[in-house]
Amino acid sequence: MNKWKGIHISGIVGLALLASIVNAAETLPHRIVSVGGSITEIIYALGSENLIVGVDSSSLWPQQAKNFPQIGYQRALSAEGILSLSPDLILTTEDAGPLATLEQLRKVGVSLTVVPNKPTIDGILEKIRAVAQAIGKKSEGRVLVSNTKQKMQQLQNQLALVNDKPKVMFLFSAGRGSPMVSGGDTSADGMITHAGGINAVTGFNGYKPLNTEAMIAARPDVILTTDRSLKILGGLPKLMALPGLLQTPAGQLGNVFAMDGLLLLGLGPRTPQAAAQLGKLLHPKLELDDSFGE
Repeated sequence: MNKWKGIHISGIVGLALLASIVNAAETLPHRIVSVGGSITEIIYALGSENLIVGVDSSSLWPQQAKNFPQIGYQRALSAEGILSLSPDLILTTEDAGPLATLEQLRKVGVSLTVVPNKPTIDGILEKIRAVAQAIGKKSEGRVLVSNTKQKMQQLQNQLALVNDKPKVMFLFSAGRGSPMVSGGDTSADGMITHAGGINAVTGFNGYKPLNTEAMIAARPDVILTTDRSLKILGGLPKLMALPGLLQTPAGQLGNVFAMDGLLLLGLGPRTPQAAAQLGKLLHPKLELDDSFGE
C-alpha cells in the first residue's frame, strides 16, 4: 500500500485515489468531519456523535445530524469549507471527491481516512470496522458488527422460504436528463439481492441512462426508486408515464415502490431494516418479521 504522511486508507479504492491516500495520525480524533450518510450513522451507532464538527449533505439520519455545519455534497467537496471547521480527522468513503480537494487537504496535514463502500454485507461490516478503528471504538465496533451480521442472517433465514424472486429494476434520477437504471456492483443491486429479489438489469456495472427498449426487454416485475427521485421525476403519474414502463409486468400491475434513499442505499447499520422493508414489498405474502431492524 502506498503511504503518504497524514492520511490513512482502509479498503480498496481506485488507483488514482490510492496514490493520494496515506496513514493517519495514531492519536485519537476529537474533531471529526463525516463525509457520507452511512459514516455519520455509524459514528452515532458507536456513541461518538459528540466528536462530529461537520457533515456532508447526505448525512440526513438521525435527525440531529442535520444540525451540524454542512460541508456540501460528498463528490464536490471544498477544502476551504472543511478546514474552517478545524478537524483533526476527516472520515469519508471512496465516493468522495474531487481528488484535487483530497490532495489539498493532504498538503496541509489533515488526517483523512477513506473507508470501503462495497455493496455487500461483508462490505458493510468492513466499513463499520474501519470507522470504529479510526475513532478508537474497536470494542463498540465489534458489537455493532455482530449485531448487524446477526440481523442480516435472521432476515436471510426468513427469505430462504421464498421460491420465486421478482425481477426488480431500480430507477435513479438526479434531475439531469433521463433517469438512470442500476446495473451490477451498485448499492441498489446489493439491496435487491439482500431483499430476495433479482436485478432485472444485467450486462453492465454501475448506472446507465434508461432505454425504452431495454426496459421492455428486461420485463421487471417491480420498479424501485427513491423518494427523492420520485419527486424529481414529478411524482408517480410522471414516473408511470415513462416510455415503455406500462409495457412491463411492473407497470401493468402497478408494482412501483419508492423508499427513503439513505435508508435504502446507505449501506450502514440500518441496512437490515432497509432490506426487511424492501423484502416486504417484494414478497407481500411472506410474513417477514422486521422488528429487529427498528
